[in-house]
Amino acid sequence: GRAGHEAAAGRAAGGPGVGAAAAPHAGRCRGAHQRGTRHRGRRCLSPHRLHLLPAALLLLQECCLQRHDPRAAAALQQNLDKKLFGQHLVSKVVVKAVRGFLNNTNAKKPLALSLHGWTGTGKNFVSKIVAESIYKRGLQSKYVHQFVATLHFPHAHSINLYKDQLQSWIRGNVSVCPRSLFIFDEMDKMHAGLIDSIKPFLDYYELLDGVSYRQAIFIFLSNAGAEKITEVALDFWRNGRTREDIQLTDIQNALSVSVFNNKNSGFWHSTLIDRNLIDYFIPFLPLEYKHVKMCVRVEIESRGYAVDEDIVSRIAEEMTYFPREERIYSDKGCKTVDAKLDYYYDF
Repeated sequence: GRAGHEAAAGRAAGGPGVGAAAAPHAGRCRGAHQRGTRHRGRRCLSPHRLHLLPAALLLLQECCLQRHDPRAAAALQQNLDKKLFGQHLVSKVVVKAVRGFLNNTNAKKPLALSLHGWTGTGKNFVSKIVAESIYKRGLQSKYVHQFVATLHFPHAHSINLYKDQLQSWIRGNVSVCPRSLFIFDEMDKMHAGLIDSIKPFLDYYELLDGVSYRQAIFIFLSNAGAEKITEVALDFWRNGRTREDIQLTDIQNALSVSVFNNKNSGFWHSTLIDRNLIDYFIPFLPLEYKHVKMCVRVEIESRGYAVDEDIVSRIAEEMTYFPREERIYSDKGCKTVDAKLDYYYDF
């Protein structure tokens, strides 16, 4: 997917770049979980035989996932618990949804998750962790395809071209690997109506032109609906209840309605919502001061430094918080933590 995206950046039309969609990723090893299959000089082995490969060859080994590795869900849970802060709803829903879908041998439709919340609350991080739980190379996997609205679909006058390209890209890649993962970032900046072009792929069809899309996963990322999420969180706070008291049922319906009616969202009056093809609308709550400090600590540790609580506090205090009176939530979440750490450490 990344090669196609890089090509897209240079296209005059600015589309997602699907010139190779008719036969993308020709190096795929079909049925790798079942048997050793030679393909263009490479052999894919079942997971229990991978130890037979020399280390150098193992690094090159990547096959389309056909059967779920039970360790993936545990790794997904562990990574979210360790690295995602203040998002109890996200951890619970994402793990259950992904695990259940991967374990379901007779899914009736693809899995579609829509992640909503302010910048810096963890949406891109969660999509990255999901990709890594399915494919070892994560976002770098040739079976993971990431679209950014402002990069791949910048021009309103080219929307019909984008629709054709997007359909071709999805059709071609799912034909090659049924367990393909598609991530759509900046849905709040996507032109209304464009995303409806993928509606057939998310619906309950067994086959479309001989291709089944029921094993694919679609993840949508958006800032749309963040105001509604904050409204619910503030209501709980003002009523003396903790954020952990918030349940998905307290937000999900209001969130989907808010996104559906948001004229500045790619989901505005979308048939994906109208036809209930989005399985979960997952709210990312705005982060508090204590969560920002958690982010700072993890980032310091990841750089190999001992945690200095004075620096942790200073960085957290440099953030701006809202609402103006209460100053509860960071307006950038943990987005600028990495850059702020550069100021305090001489690398």
